[in-house]
Amino acid sequence: MTSQSAATLRSRYVAQAASDLEENRRRQQELAERISVLKQEEALLADILSLAERYEGFADASRLPEQLQDEPRVAKTKQAPAKAAARRPASAKSATATQTAKAGAKGKSRQPLLGDLLAELLGQYEEPRLAKELRDELLEKHPDRNPTPQVVRNTLESLVAKGRIRRHKQQRSVMYTLVEQDGTDTD
Repeated sequence: MTSQSAATLRSRYVAQAASDLEENRRRQQELAERISVLKQEEALLADILSLAERYEGFADASRLPEQLQDEPRVAKTKQAPAKAAARRPASAKSATATQTAKAGAKGKSRQPLLGDLLAELLGQYEEPRLAKELRDELLEKHPDRNPTPQVVRNTLESLVAKGRIRRHKQQRSVMYTLVEQDGTDTD
């Protein structure tokens, strides 16, 4: 092997290694971003489970605390505050939640809950509706509300769990209809 062919071979290896290193770093960045999103989703799901366990005994939805649906939910990125809150006694947790709810209620006029608005929209139709259609109609009729598509789907699934609406699957689409008060469907 001549020194020129060895130099050519060496330069190819160097170029390939540099290219591989660049691709590796790009993939690491993508994975780091994906992990960050997954951690946020994990925190949100843990909060949902915590709330579900806390209000499991409530059969009457009117006894549930009201939530300001127009404010976006920010997922926790640090677990330390959640662990500290978990160690607090139940009376301290409920007092803090009550104070937070009162403070939020003072600053804003009362708005209907997102679930009530979605149920009202569903009540206008006899045929099943897609979550996207309901969100589009909600944005049109209530421009002050801007829930994300995921929030609308989560709210609809919450209403399904409470028995207020019914889920229908058609191929890959999920559609919803309102359940009448006597327990029969409107369709």
